[in-house]
Amino acid sequence: MRILAIDTATEACSVALVDKALSPSEALLGHEHRVLGRGHAEALVPMIAALPDKGRADRIHVSLGPGSFTGLRIGIATARALGIAWKAEVLGYHTLQLIADMDTYVPGTEHRPFETGGPWPLLVCMTGGHGEWFVQAFDEARRPIGQVTSMSPERAIAEYDHEVVIGSASEECVRLRGHGKALHVLPSAVTACFLKEYDLYSGVSPIYGRAPDAKLPAPKP
Repeated sequence: MRILAIDTATEACSVALVDKALSPSEALLGHEHRVLGRGHAEALVPMIAALPDKGRADRIHVSLGPGSFTGLRIGIATARALGIAWKAEVLGYHTLQLIADMDTYVPGTEHRPFETGGPWPLLVCMTGGHGEWFVQAFDEARRPIGQVTSMSPERAIAEYDHEVVIGSASEECVRLRGHGKALHVLPSAVTACFLKEYDLYSGVSPIYGRAPDAKLPAPKP
């Protein structure tokens, strides 16, 4: 079974193609990871087209968020369109769950985990909107403890004291607390190809993690 993974939830635009029928050392057929900030809509489809067989797969994994409003919509819309065109199954995953799994070795890449051994509980801390962070705690088995929350840095460091912090805001979190180990990572589509089945969801709808900035006008009396 071939799996195409798409992640556009953050400033990174990441795609990967894996053939699960091959050995772990050969399964990764192609991948690309760009830190764009903006421009996911223009970059995503050409990145997929540059993969072997233009990325064609039996299954598509796509990030549901939380993350960028625009990025999430682009990734999900592309995954749905390709799923229809290829008659492929489309499954979603949660961004912070993916990040929690990224402290382990990722087949086919140079990524390596912390040097301190493990397993250990950790806090995923990602940059959110309006100066807030998306935070969620995970146990040693990388199962979530509680829900994803968008909160201020001050509240996050007051409520969470995990020694290990991973994500795009991990270094800032550790700096503000004055202790801990930080691993700065952005979502990798390669890791998304290897997610466990119970971390995948058939309901493919965006999870923004916070209320939209735009609000409907109050109804006229």
